[in-house]
Amino acid sequence: MITIYRQCAPLGRLPQPPPPPNRTVNPQGYLSTPSIETLYHEHHGWLRGWLQRRLGNAADAADLAHDAFLRLIHKPAPRGFGSPGEARAYLRSMAQGMCINLWHRREIEQAWLDTLAARPEACAPSAERQAIVLEALQEIGALLRDLPPKAAQAFLMAAVCEVPSTDVAAELHISPRMVRKYVAQVMLRCMLTEAAATASALRDPTFA
Repeated sequence: MITIYRQCAPLGRLPQPPPPPNRTVNPQGYLSTPSIETLYHEHHGWLRGWLQRRLGNAADAADLAHDAFLRLIHKPAPRGFGSPGEARAYLRSMAQGMCINLWHRREIEQAWLDTLAARPEACAPSAERQAIVLEALQEIGALLRDLPPKAAQAFLMAAVCEVPSTDVAAELHISPRMVRKYVAQVMLRCMLTEAAATASALRDPTFA
């Protein structure tokens, strides 16, 4: 019988895998997240141009581009950026959300102005109250956007501007009972939203 012996490496001297390729940081094609200064230098002009094409307004584009990099400072990307393409994709996604928020704020502002315009000038709230109300409306803006137009307008007129239900009903061509129903529905949704936020905060392990 012929015995064939294999040549094996002695125990403790097993072949080792080849070393990984040398991954050097390249300012033009970085493999690890660059500094915020590098990101700003390489992408701020591009982002501002993208926003200007999206918004059609140079001032709004400059403001949002600036805010986008401020967000990166306060809340860096969780996984960092391995390349300029990844950085631009992240910035574009962030900027798109900021554009949507801007459009929604403008819609709320316009709805508030329309509501004020429908009231007699003598009954218009003071400038200070208008600012307070507008800030509060921005906070519940997502809720108002999900409402039917008449429900949102009834709430603005009756609850915010304190227009009598009969006058609101006449303006919107609905019954006073429907005005009260709309207002009650919005108030209930506000309370449910606040309760959900409170419950979420209580579940947060960092809540103290």
